[in-house]
Amino acid sequence: MLRTIVSALLAVVLCGGTPASAQSWKAGAAKASITPRSYMWMAGYAARTKPAEAKMTDLWAKALALEDGSGKPAVLVTLDLVGIDRGLSTGIRAELAKKYGLTNAQVAINCSHTHSGPVVARNLRPMHEYSLEPAQQELIHKYADILHDTVVELVGKALADLAPARLEWASGTTDFAVNRRNNKEAEVPMLREQGKIVGPSDHDVPVLAVKSPDGKLRAVAFGYACHATVLDGYAWSGDYPAYAQIEVQKAHPECIALFWAGCGADQNPIPRRKSELAEKYGAMLGTAVNDLLAKPLPPIEPKLTTSYAEIPLALAKLPTRDELVTQSGSTNKYEAMRARMLLDDIDAGRPLSPTYPYPVEFWRLGNDLTWCFLGGEVVVDYAIRLKAELAGTKTWMAGYTNDVMAYIPSRRVLTEGGYEGGGAMVYYGMPTIWSEQVEASIVDEIHRQAK
Repeated sequence: MLRTIVSALLAVVLCGGTPASAQSWKAGAAKASITPRSYMWMAGYAARTKPAEAKMTDLWAKALALEDGSGKPAVLVTLDLVGIDRGLSTGIRAELAKKYGLTNAQVAINCSHTHSGPVVARNLRPMHEYSLEPAQQELIHKYADILHDTVVELVGKALADLAPARLEWASGTTDFAVNRRNNKEAEVPMLREQGKIVGPSDHDVPVLAVKSPDGKLRAVAFGYACHATVLDGYAWSGDYPAYAQIEVQKAHPECIALFWAGCGADQNPIPRRKSELAEKYGAMLGTAVNDLLAKPLPPIEPKLTTSYAEIPLALAKLPTRDELVTQSGSTNKYEAMRARMLLDDIDAGRPLSPTYPYPVEFWRLGNDLTWCFLGGEVVVDYAIRLKAELAGTKTWMAGYTNDVMAYIPSRRVLTEGGYEGGGAMVYYGMPTIWSEQVEASIVDEIHRQAK
């Protein structure tokens, strides 16, 4: 018996194999500034009347590369931007496949949704691109090209930085997010004091800690479900997510902190509109992360599975060409711009589609930690439902990933209507609202991938 065991161990050594117990994660992280080189138009608010003119914080692209015990990689990219469109995302991921062999299932590109960053070409086209003068249009397209190259190079640096690592996880809370559909902004301070804030919210703060084998913190990725809309001025800023990352990195100077946006499309940081509030909320979120990092955390087994699909997400009844022609003369300039944009597409041989190729990505880390990445501005109902149906705080829900094409309402929000239910579709250039199957289609796909 002893001879058999020794022979088996020798075979493992001679063949270059490693016993499963000795397998470990590898991880690498990198960052690059994506602050525009020129003051250009800012994204997120239609009311702005001029380009940026100052800077409060730099804007960053960051990448966290993971590799499990079998050598399977995945990369999380976070961007301090309001969003990117399908074309830019597809181009970046195609280049990553060509250069590094990464599939769509192995790349997640998440935007923080700061409203104090630049317009990125083709995102929110009626609000921005179709209303800007040619010089500004040229700037936003050049910026998109630079962003493409920067992200591709950044992922390469993160992959080159791969080294043995320990992965640990935790979930904390902070509570500055408020459901903006159910609470009047001016009344929130009073309602908070009285304990009368209503409406669904997701206050979880999921944390992924990446440590070297000796326990030194190398990177931390954390999320929160809330709009990055504290600020509305004319200065570049990553808003509260930037200050949260700064807070974490003050406590851990040698680590790279990455923020990813959750399903907070109907959640606002309230009160807001003051720079000190962006710093306050960032400190609250960063403190929640640091408090978790100060404790012993459970490890994640070095096992990674990833999947990706684009489902044909159905829209409601499409407008006719005659209806678009009528809308092009609307006194609502954004409705008119959307109509002209869609007419241009039709005339160029790109007819309206009854569905949209909606991205759904699913990662499982270890045996039971699940990370769902959804495109668009996803309302909080999805996080609440899927945490209940999957694994509670071990289910991490990210929105704003791979393609920010529109708001993604639940069936409840779609039926109620309002801005998130359908009103915002005009600013994204979508021809109509989603069908009533929107929630069922997305949730069914997540469950399909989870199995």
